[in-house]
Amino acid sequence: MKRRQFLKIAGITPFVVNGHPMRAFANSKMARILAACEDVEDRVLVLIQLKGGNDGLNTIVPIAQYDAYAKLRPVIKIPDKGPERFIRLDTTLPSADQVGLHPVMTGFKALYDRGWLNVVQAVGYENINQSHFKGTDLWLSGGDGTLEGSKIRSGWMGRALAAMYPDIKGVPTPDMPYPLGIQIGDPYPSLGFHTETEHQNYINLYGQDPQGFYSLVQTVGGAPLLNVPDSEYGDELRYIMGVEASLDQYSKYITQAFQNGSNSIATYPDFGLANQLKTVARLIKGGCKTKIYLCSMGGFDTHGTQIPPEGVVVHGRHATLLRILSDSVKAFYDDLDGLGLADKVVSCTFSEFGRTAKENGSAGTDHGTLAPMFVFGKALSGGIHGTNVNLSNLTSDNQLQGQQFDYRQVFTTLLQDWLGASDYVLEQTMFQGYAKLPIISSTYVVPPDCYISVGVFDAQPDARPVRLFPNPAHYRVQVSFASESSGEALVSLHSLGGSLLSAHRMRIEPGLNFHHLDVSEAPAGFYFVRVENLRTGQAEVVKLQVTH
Repeated sequence: MKRRQFLKIAGITPFVVNGHPMRAFANSKMARILAACEDVEDRVLVLIQLKGGNDGLNTIVPIAQYDAYAKLRPVIKIPDKGPERFIRLDTTLPSADQVGLHPVMTGFKALYDRGWLNVVQAVGYENINQSHFKGTDLWLSGGDGTLEGSKIRSGWMGRALAAMYPDIKGVPTPDMPYPLGIQIGDPYPSLGFHTETEHQNYINLYGQDPQGFYSLVQTVGGAPLLNVPDSEYGDELRYIMGVEASLDQYSKYITQAFQNGSNSIATYPDFGLANQLKTVARLIKGGCKTKIYLCSMGGFDTHGTQIPPEGVVVHGRHATLLRILSDSVKAFYDDLDGLGLADKVVSCTFSEFGRTAKENGSAGTDHGTLAPMFVFGKALSGGIHGTNVNLSNLTSDNQLQGQQFDYRQVFTTLLQDWLGASDYVLEQTMFQGYAKLPIISSTYVVPPDCYISVGVFDAQPDARPVRLFPNPAHYRVQVSFASESSGEALVSLHSLGGSLLSAHRMRIEPGLNFHHLDVSEAPAGFYFVRVENLRTGQAEVVKLQVTH
């Protein structure tokens, strides 16, 4: 059960259940924890993929190393003087850390000045792959250039969502009628949402109609087959038809959210990315509870003409791309702010690699290594993490080196500190062990008590939160949960109003533990089963239906 739903039913704040006002657990530790966790379920992560490999060195210029930078890029450099000079992002930083933002990125500057932008410098991973296809796969799978890290077949977003919401099997449910993930603006399904299971918890929206809505991409056209062969081929057909059926089911709820939603501004720029973000804002306003959105824009493979022949840096190919990105994100957060949702949405850019430090002979740059990432939102700490890459420390082929952050540190931070992923979820996502960054403001960092899909005893990776079987139950229900150490637990049964009906203190051992609740005398209806680790105070609450 989701915490917000528990709050509504159990009445942490006054709420009516079956016509009766409720205020249960109001003075308990459970109430304090759940009240603090109330907003976590409403949080959203928006990822913006910059396809092609963004030139980070012309996006944020290392001011203290400007002479070295200009020597490496005599044609495509951003001027330090005149009307096209870079925007000094933050004059309060130490001189070595000062950066100049590309002059077209006024939107980023405005967000930074509000504390709504974080810059993460020199991001990469071990053995950076400079192939567009493989590099993209690594970022989306959560891998790297090592032998083991280059063979991951699923996507990190899919693994994270499956671990956070294990009961959602790719179809709408009363508790979650919306897909956990939505990819928008790209006709090709992203590896990032792919899981190893047969069900997929995301949908792909592509093809904007005149009203601004993105239509569902249908996997298979025509009517479903009536006679599916009993073979491996038949199994694949069933899977494909199942995907299409789930898309059809989700489409109703997505359409309703879009129709119920609105935008607070009418001044979105006429860009593809801006339209994607405009749709995301409207869906969120309309009540869509999707957790992760993936947007994208292409064109960053700037081997040539980053600067036009006349040398006007604000008119070049790269300048156009950065203007689209900057203006689109700024409009998105202006819209969210007007909708009262700016503190509910954090966004982040990523690209498969950076570009070479030295320009090529075509007024462009070639495939590179390190690049910055940008994180946006009202809930951020603001500022710059890391310092400028040392331009006097290049490889023999003019590549940046001296990685300061692994990209998985950024995603780990966003999953746990923003979305509330537990350590168990990070393990399932293959992000365990990556140090988090102080990106999210301390006011908004999710406390451990509010982590989603955390076993009550910080269970091992193969464990799950509390499970009830059968549910609905007639006479007896089995309560199962995992522990990694010995101790004691309290298993209790509560009414919807929070009244304690029964409690049993039990000894627990490492591994899977079981307790059987007798509900034969309980009237038919709904109840709460609560399991508390008496050593740590961690608790899990699950809804139970009793039928006779």
